[in-house]
Amino acid sequence: MGLQSPGGIPDAAAYPAMMAPFSLAGRLLRNRIVHASISTQFAAAARVTDSLVNYHASRARGGAAMIVAEPLGMWRGFDVPSRVRAWNDDNLDGLSRWADAVESQDCRLLAQIVDRGRGRNIPGRVTDATSASVLPDDLSWSVPRALSIADIEQLVVEMSGSSARLQRCGFSGVEISAGHGHLFNQFLSPRSNLRTDRYGGDVAGRTRIVAELVAAIRAACGAGFIIGLKLPGNDGVAGSVGPAEAAAIAAQLTALGNVDYVCFAHGSHAHSLEQHVPDGHAPRMPYVSLMRELRRALNGVPVMALGRITDPAEAEGLIARGDAELIGLGRPLIADAAWLNKAVAGRAHDIRYCVSCNTCWERVTGLRLPLACDNNPRVGEADELAWRPAPARQKKRVVVVGAGIAGLEAAWVAAARGHQVTVLGASAQVGGKTRLHALLPGGESLSSIYDYQHAAALREGVVFEFGVTASLADVSALKPDAVVIAAGAHMLAPEWLPAALRQDGLVPDLRAAMAQLLRFRTRQPGTAVIYDTDHTEGTYAAAEWLHALFERVVLITPRDTIATFTSLVTRQGILRRMSALRVSIKVLSEPRLADSFEQGRLGYANLYNGDVAEIDEVAFLAWSTPRAPNDSLCAPLRAAGMEVHCIGDSQCARDVLSATAEGHAAGNSI
Repeated sequence: MGLQSPGGIPDAAAYPAMMAPFSLAGRLLRNRIVHASISTQFAAAARVTDSLVNYHASRARGGAAMIVAEPLGMWRGFDVPSRVRAWNDDNLDGLSRWADAVESQDCRLLAQIVDRGRGRNIPGRVTDATSASVLPDDLSWSVPRALSIADIEQLVVEMSGSSARLQRCGFSGVEISAGHGHLFNQFLSPRSNLRTDRYGGDVAGRTRIVAELVAAIRAACGAGFIIGLKLPGNDGVAGSVGPAEAAAIAAQLTALGNVDYVCFAHGSHAHSLEQHVPDGHAPRMPYVSLMRELRRALNGVPVMALGRITDPAEAEGLIARGDAELIGLGRPLIADAAWLNKAVAGRAHDIRYCVSCNTCWERVTGLRLPLACDNNPRVGEADELAWRPAPARQKKRVVVVGAGIAGLEAAWVAAARGHQVTVLGASAQVGGKTRLHALLPGGESLSSIYDYQHAAALREGVVFEFGVTASLADVSALKPDAVVIAAGAHMLAPEWLPAALRQDGLVPDLRAAMAQLLRFRTRQPGTAVIYDTDHTEGTYAAAEWLHALFERVVLITPRDTIATFTSLVTRQGILRRMSALRVSIKVLSEPRLADSFEQGRLGYANLYNGDVAEIDEVAFLAWSTPRAPNDSLCAPLRAAGMEVHCIGDSQCARDVLSATAEGHAAGNSI
């Protein structure tokens, strides 16, 4: 099914390079956009589910020319419930249904082949890990057993046999993932492969397992079956695979001409993990320059670009300049399945853009929960691609208290259903506290959430009244049939802070302080101190800003580290940046205010042994703490007999994902 402009004719004029057809293994791709492999946790009991099919079918209908699905269970050594089993005939019907749902949309479906080996990127250790050699994982310190030659031979037989099985079910190919510190990467790396047999030693030996697997798949599936390789570009670990080693590996594995495309991965199961999914602190397209260098080693094999490519213009430029033949999009196609359809229809402004927050990574990898997105509340739903709110049976007057992302989502959805919606916002602009975060380092992309919601709300006729701290009288005056309370939450003052200092604003909460300090650009003398029991991204973004403003920044926390309410991949980036900026972190401590505070000295005490130390030349002190919901209107409105929906932080202070999801649900339920 071709991409259609509003007039019904395929329109590639705006993106001619991105929309140009391309051939892999004799299989025609209608354009250059590929859905990069993303784990979904939609499989159940190692079987295909409706959600899994819905998710990929939506991306196929949304314009992608090829989809690299999540890793499948391709040999019995990697057989877990969250991976669809492909190494035997248990799932033939499900695999065929999955393939047909994608391939029928003129979209090629590939399965990814991967095994984590010794790698583990959640807390704990792998108790049955395997690897090239008996060396601990750099992140979890899991100690594996070394695969024997017989194990390797069995792996190759089963994985190639599984590929042939997938081909019979309608899949167009496979991608072998040999990056990210997974099993094949562990063989490729001279740091983790100390073998002395034919699968170790020089580049030819260390690449042998991958080369043999490629050859076996080609023999089993023939020339018309797409085989892609994801190779390490720079795994960020000393003595492992840097750019020079990556080039040698790539040259060795593409020399025989039996690989159809290559893409390069970054980071590893180590302190470089966050390089795998660069977040808002990384530059746009951070790996393009390295990809340009490495492609010279590929013996003419096409390249798929990966890594924080979020905008159609970025993708067009990469293809037009000849930097890559294909564009791999993972997180952007989670955020909007119709990313490409909207772009070629002249609706790039209507894309729900990826904000590089890595909530998706945390859901599927850290929490082992089904895939979800901060900016797309309908991931995996059958109607996700062309969803439009169902018209309300009875049109109502709806008042939304709060113009943050929860309230905005509820407002535009309710209005799209036919309700008359008024939003009362306490500030002068939409976005709430997310708008403040968007102004801080690494937060810029968050603006796309409320920008999309605001535009949708205006399109649907929502009325906004700003500068209104809504009271019961304000809401009642509008005579609503239903009220949505999305007024956010406020930080709770810490016990060590005297009420007088808090009330006079001498020691403010961090949000209030940053709202004022963001106007300053002149560097200030002295030390900025943050008391941190919040442990989420916004606190450390503020610390980065303060570092640019003050001579020194100190974080004080009663925990043994910082950022404990962030995902591992996010926390590693935070720790890296705080270390690079020399932000001082005082753990297991709480402030102790004394008379010396007025002279710019702040004491702090160890929670366990009571030892006291001081920070000199304190020019700024703020607190970032757990938040209490702003729900004071909920009970009075209900007592007045009104239908009330309390959502987002006004129900319980949480995260962006909860805000958009609950706003979406509220708008649909009224």
